[in-house]
Order: sequence, then C-alpha cells, then structure tokens
Amino acid sequence: MRAVFIGAGVLAVTTARYLLKRGHEVVVIERDKERIEELSLELDCGFIHGDGSKPAILREADPEYTDTLLCLTNSDQANIIASLVGRSLGFKRVVTKIDDPEFEHICIELSLEDTIIPARTVGRHLADMCEGRDPLELSTMIRDEARAYSFVVHGEHTGPLSELPLPGQARVICIYRDDRLILPEADTALKSGDEVVLLTYRERLAELQERFAPPA
Repeated sequence: MRAVFIGAGVLAVTTARYLLKRGHEVVVIERDKERIEELSLELDCGFIHGDGSKPAILREADPEYTDTLLCLTNSDQANIIASLVGRSLGFKRVVTKIDDPEFEHICIELSLEDTIIPARTVGRHLADMCEGRDPLELSTMIRDEARAYSFVVHGEHTGPLSELPLPGQARVICIYRDDRLILPEADTALKSGDEVVLLTYRERLAELQERFAPPA
C-alpha cells in the first residue's frame, strides 16, 4: 500500500511511523524544508518539498499509484482545498482532517467522505473510558462492500423521510439535527440542514453522490 501525507505534524508522523513499520510505502509533502531535513533522519520514506494544495506538487506524488492521500496540515482550509485538488487528480481515497467542527457540514456538502475531527474522536473515547465503557469502533462493523454515506438535507429533500428518493440498496441509519441524534421512525420528517447517515453498498456511492449533491 502507498500513502501520501500532506503536512508533517504529530498526527501525520505518528501515522506514517505505523505504516512504515507495517511495510507500507509513505511519502510526506511538507512546506518547511527544515522539518523535512529533521524527519529524514528518522523516517525511511519519500519527501516532497512544497505546498500540498498545489496541483503541480500533488502530481509529483503519483496519484495513480497512491492508495490514500491524507491531508493533515494544521490548517482546516488548506486540508479541504488539498482534498478537493487531490480528488480531482485521481487519488483513490482522500482523508481530510479538520479541527473546527464548523467545517464539518462543508466537508459533507463537498462529498469529502473521509473527514476526521481528531479532538472529537479522542474526547468521546476518553469520556467513554471514564464511564467504564469499551466502545466498539464503527470501522469494525462496516466491512466488505458496506459503506456509510452522509449528506445534508436541502429544500427539495425536506419532508417525510418515507419520500426520500433512495436507491434500493440504501437505508437510513440515523439523522443528526443540531448535533442531536435522531433514530428514524416511519413518520420522521426531514428539515433543511439535517445530516442524514445512510448504510449502503460501495457501488451505490456514486449514485448517491449525484442524487444528493448540494445545489450549485
């Protein structure tokens, strides 16, 4: 497997170390030349000096031969832009890190499916640990051809959930409204701004993205 990282912060370097130990190929794109020189002494991987949000730099990372592009800089805006550029260049999978939850809806509307908010994930896990719980990670349950997909409701899709134009192989798992979890019922009505989470098959993702793309 081949992974390309944009940014050389703690999260990126830690993840890169794990991948290298497991025998995978890693490339790190970083703007700070001194940081590259520092890391080159401890990481046996490739380095590209430059701005990872620029198409020319990302092309140097060989999108066609890369399995995952991880946008992990300290700037949410830079990560979002780099993710969009990376997707347009053909990277198979793009992971987008954001620290400010206010950008989450933007990422959903831009169909950046693999968006992570590290502080929220770790904070929730620590809170569960404090309560003596051992939560089962979603990634252990969503396997094989199964995929989770979410979108934000706009005008044309407001109204009864039963009238939502879903393909045959997709089911609504839950709805988030103002960060509040709603488990769908037969009479649930969707409101503008709701985030709908679906469970579907991998081959249905393109159809869902086209059907529920945000209005231009």
